[in-house]
Amino acid sequence: MPKRKGRRKTCPFENNPNLVIDYKDPKLLRQYMTERGKIVPRRITGVSAKNQRLLALHIKRARQLALLPFLSVE
Repeated sequence: MPKRKGRRKTCPFENNPNLVIDYKDPKLLRQYMTERGKIVPRRITGVSAKNQRLLALHIKRARQLALLPFLSVE
C-alpha cells in the first residue's frame, strides 16, 4: 500500500465558524457539486462526515425549491 503524501484535508465548516451550510445559499452549495449536478464525495472535498450529511440534505432541499438544478444537460 502506498504511503500518504501531503496533509490531511480539514473540514472548511469546522475551521471557519462564519461559514454556515444553508439551503438558501446556492453559491456555497454549488462548490460541492459537479458540473453535471452530482454531489461531490467527502474524500475529495475534505468535509467531515457530519457536515457531509448536512450538506447533502441542504443540496437536496435547494433542488426541491428549484434553487439548484437536479442535473445539468449539455
